[in-house]
Amino acid sequence: MSEKFNQKLFQKHQKCDNFPANETVQLLFHKVVSLLFPNFSNQRLDSLALVENKIESIKNRLENILIQYPALIQQLPNIVGQEFVASLEDLEASLQLDVEAIYLGDPAAKSKAEIIRSYPGFYAIAAYRIAHIIQNLKVLVLPRIITELAHHRTGIDIHPGAKIGHSFCIDHGTGIVIGETTVIGNKVKIYQGVTLGALSIAKEDADYKRHPTIEDSTVIYANATILGGDTVIGHNSIIGGNSWITKSIAPYSTVYYISGDNQVEKIKA
Repeated sequence: MSEKFNQKLFQKHQKCDNFPANETVQLLFHKVVSLLFPNFSNQRLDSLALVENKIESIKNRLENILIQYPALIQQLPNIVGQEFVASLEDLEASLQLDVEAIYLGDPAAKSKAEIIRSYPGFYAIAAYRIAHIIQNLKVLVLPRIITELAHHRTGIDIHPGAKIGHSFCIDHGTGIVIGETTVIGNKVKIYQGVTLGALSIAKEDADYKRHPTIEDSTVIYANATILGGDTVIGHNSIIGGNSWITKSIAPYSTVYYISGDNQVEKIKA
């Protein structure tokens, strides 16, 4: 290789921002979930003092990551740490509703402990909700690392910028894609292979709403694709498997794909 190329690589290494290792980020995520849900790990905190110490440890760990990697932050690390731990109570309540929704929505679930410990849907939702909080605290890159680690483990890709309401149920989950500007209401259930994506991938559209809105109490079955920032799926609708939707659907609708006819039909309840 040429000396010029070697020099180019050297310069890139000098100018490159440093980001935390995946293992460091995953450990932070696991510590948060293990604190909120003891069934997630084998660690048990047998005194109130240990609970308080664990919360302080999480706060310090997050702050230390931000201190060590200043390219991630736009405000003081201690402010991020304080606001993050202040959000833990609401986070626990939100995730508890997700667990309840998964338990009620899956006849195969024998217990909530089983869901917390082993279900990929819970893992991906927990990663999303933690990453979403951190992103709202104006931390860069770190939220995306968290959700991509969950993506790698579960096959479920949820952008931390998406807005998802309470009691969210993911069943099976492999292959789900939820884009950055997606808005999902309360009590929504999604099966494997669902894409909530954009019609446009032009860079100049990055600041616009590109992904669909899914209103409350909607069920989206396997491999359905719903695209576009102006697309709204009305509340209490059922979207059948393999449906392809780029236009809004009224509330209380049933949409399904007819094999062989290459069309989508809609039935209003």
